[in-house]
Amino acid sequence: MTEYGVTGDGFVLKGIDAILDDTRERARQMWATLGLVADLSATSPLAKLIEAAAMEDAELWKRLQDFYYSGYVSTATGDSLDLLGGDVGLTRRELFATGTVTLTLTGGLTGRTYVVPEGTILLAPTRGQSFATTATAELTAGTPAQDVAVQALARGIGGNVPKSTITAIAPQYRAVYLADFGPADVTVTNQSELGGGDDREDHDTYRGRQLGIVRTIWTAEAARQAVLDVDGVVDVLLSDPSGGVDVSQSVFNEFSFAERLFSAERQIDEPYTFDVVVAHEHRWPWRTTGPVLGVFERVHEVMERLRPPGVHPNIVEADHIDVGVRARVVVERGSDEAALDREIRSRLAGALGDLRLGGDVLYSQVVRTVVEVDGVLDVQRLHLRRHPPAFGRITFGEVAFQTTTVQTAVGQNLVMGPTELPVFRPDAALHDLELVTP
Repeated sequence: MTEYGVTGDGFVLKGIDAILDDTRERARQMWATLGLVADLSATSPLAKLIEAAAMEDAELWKRLQDFYYSGYVSTATGDSLDLLGGDVGLTRRELFATGTVTLTLTGGLTGRTYVVPEGTILLAPTRGQSFATTATAELTAGTPAQDVAVQALARGIGGNVPKSTITAIAPQYRAVYLADFGPADVTVTNQSELGGGDDREDHDTYRGRQLGIVRTIWTAEAARQAVLDVDGVVDVLLSDPSGGVDVSQSVFNEFSFAERLFSAERQIDEPYTFDVVVAHEHRWPWRTTGPVLGVFERVHEVMERLRPPGVHPNIVEADHIDVGVRARVVVERGSDEAALDREIRSRLAGALGDLRLGGDVLYSQVVRTVVEVDGVLDVQRLHLRRHPPAFGRITFGEVAFQTTTVQTAVGQNLVMGPTELPVFRPDAALHDLELVTP
């Protein structure tokens, strides 16, 4: 016999067919005890009553199934998922408000292009809110105005600002990144209100955070999860160089086990330190810039709440490596080459945006992404390029320090070190796409 309800394999739903069969059989048995034969033909009153009751029972079974699965994070939805998150102190997060602003160039020189990079920090002074652009703007004297998408740097309804509220570029950001504008200036305003800050993250995102939460006070995985929960953090690597045997030393295997140690011992009064390598989205500044709290400071604040006494994290920025593509792309005749060039770069940015620390850029993945663009017939002479970050690099592996652009041979992958995060920027100068027709 088939088991229904809670079984060793989970909850087995009793469907309408099984309910009808059981009810009809009980009706036959009941009438048989009276010496009668039950009329269960399709048009009989008894059959109609049984069908009506079976429909109610089927709905009840569905509710029982929902109730059973609402107790598991992997299957719960709605309020049930919120209650499970509340049990472990993890609430559903608000989203970032989004919208557009208009950047306008004033006093620009003829023939010069003024680039306002992605991640430019904008301010809404009357609201005390900060925002960052999510695309690059190129302004000239001939086309001085351009609309650019922006996103709030803080979650919540506070980012839902009305129109004409975002009116300034952060002075600290302007002094560093727009200092070469000379007499030219860029004004900013939002022609419409920003919205979406009062929305909550979707079920799948919230469920993923619950499934990944570590239910311990202090472990490497708990520290990693806490850092990943900081807005703007893409990935994190924890390294404890003094936490075990250092087999990379040249003297490894040359010690006398009875007399010497592999490496120097920690002193009793020496603080315990370890490295936290953080990769972040470039829209969030690493250090505090004006009113915008930096990723470093926010990660440090999280670690201070978690760390035991005497344990001190050394927070360092990961190596964000710019990745580019050089290739000869064969396109269909009559294609808009400028539009195809933008589409190829946009597709590559999306395909490579999910890579994490140490994730290699695969040649096959890049080729597949390019040929899947409508209008592209073939990809030839494809080389992958990389360039180190502008302010130096750190490394725990064998990747040597590099100061020039590196280009791989055709067919080779772009290998990343354990502390390196590949970053593909659609407007980067590393790209060299030659579009030709057959």
